Amino acid sequence: MGNNIISIRNLTKKYNGKVAVDNLNLDIEKGVIYGLLGPNGAGKSTVILMLLGLTEPTSGTITVAGYNPTREPLKVKRITGYLPEKIGFYEDMTAYQNLEYTALLNGIQSKEIPKKIEHCLSIVGLLEEKDVLVKKFSKGMKQRLGIADVLIKDPEIVIFDEPTEGLDLEVANQILNTIKDLNQKNKITFLISSHQLNLVQKICDKVGIMSNGKLITEGDVEELGKNIFGGHKYQIELEVVGDSQKVIEKLKQIKGIKSTSLKDDTILIGTDEDLRKEISKVVSAIEDVILTKIDIKDFSLEDIYLNYFKEV
Repeated sequence: MGNNIISIRNLTKKYNGKVAVDNLNLDIEKGVIYGLLGPNGAGKSTVILMLLGLTEPTSGTITVAGYNPTREPLKVKRITGYLPEKIGFYEDMTAYQNLEYTALLNGIQSKEIPKKIEHCLSIVGLLEEKDVLVKKFSKGMKQRLGIADVLIKDPEIVIFDEPTEGLDLEVANQILNTIKDLNQKNKITFLISSHQLNLVQKICDKVGIMSNGKLITEGDVEELGKNIFGGHKYQIELEVVGDSQKVIEKLKQIKGIKSTSLKDDTILIGTDEDLRKEISKVVSAIEDVILTKIDIKDFSLEDIYLNYFKEV
């Protein structure tokens, strides 16, 4: 297994003959934040259920921290925290009482519970609301309470399904910052399934994109993004009035430009740094050429996602 806390080999799951997960191979290293992305029906939720031992694979193997979720579900649950998209709390109980119930279910000694609850509520910024009934909580507060709930048992791995869905940007960023802090300070491994690509990009060390039960691509965001721009970090788009080929020949002399091409009336420039100032200076000096537009594109996770789904 090496440094992989999750290891999946040739995993297949069928429901009534329909393939939900198709011969999946996936490794997640200990201590990373991994984003599992894909449209509805891609197989993400089925993978999560199998990781948690809540449904059995049709074929293939899974290990979670060395345990088999099918044969050793309790051992997996002991080290794994799971926050589903729809969080369920006892609405007529306080935040403290809900966490106390979770702590008792997980076999935590009674004398340790108050200190542990206050510590977890402090992490998510809800310590002052510990005696407030959960039915009075906003969705964002419930989401933060959900994080505290999974932290009660000191998990090695936390699985989140849409952790920022339906939250405003400020609250969503608070949730993401909490995840990042827990990853860095507590070395918790996170597996995050989400559709909110711009938010996931901020914290994920690595992403995998699923479609029709298969993992169609995987890597860190920069690595996947460079594939879109021909192996370069940026794409600079240039429009001119005049001889575009003459412009391209001059651009090739600029240090740092890795590639040039012409698409319709736009000159596309591949580079690993922002060279707009240098490009503008060179183009402006070319006789009978007028620079009309210069833009720079830095890849985003959304670009990566849409690029792959054009091809699937």
